[in-house]
Amino acid sequence: MFRHKPHERTWLGLGFETLELIYHVAVRKLRKTHNNAVLGLVMSIVQSLLMLLIMYFMMSLFGMRRIAVRGDFMLYVMSGVFMFMTHIKAIGAVSSADGPTSQMMMHAPMNPIISIMGAALGSLYQQTLSAAVILFVYHAIWNPITIDEPVGMLGMFLLSWFSGVGIGMVFLSARPWQPETVGILVSIYQRANVIASGKMVLANNLASNRRDWFDWNPLFHTIDQARGFVFLNYTPRYTDYHYAVYYALVCMMIGLMMEFFTRQHASASWNKRR
Repeated sequence: MFRHKPHERTWLGLGFETLELIYHVAVRKLRKTHNNAVLGLVMSIVQSLLMLLIMYFMMSLFGMRRIAVRGDFMLYVMSGVFMFMTHIKAIGAVSSADGPTSQMMMHAPMNPIISIMGAALGSLYQQTLSAAVILFVYHAIWNPITIDEPVGMLGMFLLSWFSGVGIGMVFLSARPWQPETVGILVSIYQRANVIASGKMVLANNLASNRRDWFDWNPLFHTIDQARGFVFLNYTPRYTDYHYAVYYALVCMMIGLMMEFFTRQHASASWNKRR
C-alpha cells in the first residue's frame, strides 16, 4: 500500500535526462579551470593566441614562409594551430575525466560515458569559441580572410577533436591502473605533437622518407586536409582523412573495451596504497 512506485519514463525522457547530465558535466569541467567562467574562457582564447603568435614568429624567423601555401600566411599558421590545440585539449580533457573510482560515480544517474562526453564537449566548446573569436578579430581588424570550402575545413576541425577523444579514452581507461605513468605519457604525447603533427610543413613538399615520420599521426592528415579546404591553391596528395576516421574509431573501441574491463576490477582502495 505504501510501497514507492518509481515513475515510468519514456526513452525520449531518458534521452533528455542524459543530455542534461552531459551539459552539467561539461559546465562543471569548464568551471574547474577557473572560478570565473568568463575569465576561464578568456584565458583559453589567450592561450590559443599565444601559441599562434609563437608559431608565426618562429616560422618567420627560420624562413619557413617560403614553403607555405601561396596566400595569407597567418591563415596558414591558424589552420595548423587550431587543429593542434583542439586535438591535444581533447586528449587532456578526456584522459582526466572522472573514472570508475571517482566520487561522482557514486551518484545514481552518473556513469563514465557521461563523464567522457561532458569533458569532450566542454573541450570542443572552448576551442571552437577561441578559434571563432581569433578569426573574427583578425578578419575585422587586420586582413579579410577567405576560406575556399568552409564546410570541409569545419569537418577537419571536428575530426581533429574526434581523434583526440579516441586517444584520450585509451589513456583514461589505463589511468586507474597507473595514474602517474599515464599522466607522464599524456604529457609526452601532447608535447611530441608540437613537432609530430607536422603543422609547420606541407605534406606535398616533404620527401617520402621525411613524410614517414608524420604519416602515423592522424593530426598530420587532418591538418593537411584542412589546408586543402582552406586554400584554393593547395591540393593534398599524400594524406587522407579516412585514416584519421579509422584511427579514431579503433582507439575509441579499444578505449571502451579497456574502460569496461577496468570498471569490473576498479576499487576505491587502489589510491590508498599510493
